[in-house]
Amino acid sequence: MANQNTNEHRENEHIVDNKELSIIEALIPVVALVGMLAYNVYVFGDDALSGSNQFILLLGGAVAAIVGFFNKVSYKQMLAEVAENIKATTGALLILLMVGALAGTWLVSGIIPAMIYYGLQILNPTIFLAACVIICAIISVATGSSWTTSATVGIALIGIGEALGVSLGMTAGAVLSGAYFGDKLSPLSDTTNLAPAMAGGELFTHIKYMLWTTVPTISITLLVFIIIGLNIETSGVADIDAILASIDTSFNINGWLFIVPIAVVVLIVKKTPPLAALLIGTLLGALFAVVFQPEVVAGLTGTKQLDFYSGYKGILKAITVNTEIPTDNEVLSDLFSAKGMAGMLGTIWLIVCAMVFGGIMDGIGALSRITKALLSLAKSTFGLFFSTGISCMVLNGTASDQYLAIVVPGKMFSKAFKDKGLAPENLSRTLEDTGTVTSVLIPYNTCGAYHSGVLGVGVAEYFVYAIFNWLSPIMTFIFAALNIKIKRLTTKNS
Repeated sequence: MANQNTNEHRENEHIVDNKELSIIEALIPVVALVGMLAYNVYVFGDDALSGSNQFILLLGGAVAAIVGFFNKVSYKQMLAEVAENIKATTGALLILLMVGALAGTWLVSGIIPAMIYYGLQILNPTIFLAACVIICAIISVATGSSWTTSATVGIALIGIGEALGVSLGMTAGAVLSGAYFGDKLSPLSDTTNLAPAMAGGELFTHIKYMLWTTVPTISITLLVFIIIGLNIETSGVADIDAILASIDTSFNINGWLFIVPIAVVVLIVKKTPPLAALLIGTLLGALFAVVFQPEVVAGLTGTKQLDFYSGYKGILKAITVNTEIPTDNEVLSDLFSAKGMAGMLGTIWLIVCAMVFGGIMDGIGALSRITKALLSLAKSTFGLFFSTGISCMVLNGTASDQYLAIVVPGKMFSKAFKDKGLAPENLSRTLEDTGTVTSVLIPYNTCGAYHSGVLGVGVAEYFVYAIFNWLSPIMTFIFAALNIKIKRLTTKNS
């Protein structure tokens, strides 16, 4: 994930405990939310994220608040936890706005069209999906951020996939599989650092230990995408020459445009804060737009000649609102459009509402109660691993936050792992295999909302194809059940 400055805040976060709250009471808001969301999606379909789901999250928060009032939790305490949750997402919300701005300037500067232009000539449907996984894995390992990967190379790959006639869900699933491989393993990733901190382990021991479950998972993911690629039927291959000609007509395509995305990746690798790196990428994109695409920028204001007035107005329009570049090729009409910062407001709205629900759930002590109930079911070594993993996934769905899905179970289960004589890397690996990677599979989780918003593909569309993300928890449960690479502190048996 990209919001690295929240790592320390989450690590020291207080978890509210309410001994008067029963497990049934703690689950009432969860059941109510799931039921309301299911019906809402049934009624609205793909339009559910346009606002109705956001209100349902607030209703779920209201149900949790009612449960809290019956258990003597004050309105002030619940509101304080909501404020803390929203405060913790400040960086993520600003990054979302900057991603929208970057997408706008990278479109009008020709950077994204150039990526599509050259990508179409290199990639074909047979190798495309597997290549998406590998490319995104490399970028995310280098940057430590699945968010940055989606916002840069991910957007370009979605465009290439659409031009090739590959399903958007397939492309997004491949992009996210590769992106979360790096987010999970890179020493630059905040979640990779947070998990061992919660478990009481060491960073590089944690990374090495994760390879046992991660390598088989990514290998299976690649194999599946290779098989899909060999059997895929597309409609875009025959039109590549026409698409290339249309891109050439609309933009001045050249290799110099790649300076900007390379510069952004270098900044991230050099540990520049993601927000600053994206701002620099946006400003560089604006500069390159004026230098290389003056006619495009001028055209955004309805003029033919670029001057200071039209340049300023055109660039600010690309950064802030919906921008469409005229093209005579119907396939490119969607690719040659960006929504700017305004296009991210729906996702920001969703995250804020999710944080309201998660904050109230934490404020009334429901998150702690649910986790403790799962812990009580852990009678064996496998039961402990399974309870931890389920706890992480439940918290991704209830707290709507990737960090809480690592911090709460990490704090709650660390003693149980130690009591069973299990090394801390067992816990930290389980936190990552089930908490980090599954966050993107939930539409109203900060990660699910972010990636679906940036890539323009709904969670329901890419869920099945985000193979690495849903296979990772299954893999860690298999290893636990078969007692494979379960490191112990002592010779104590469960």
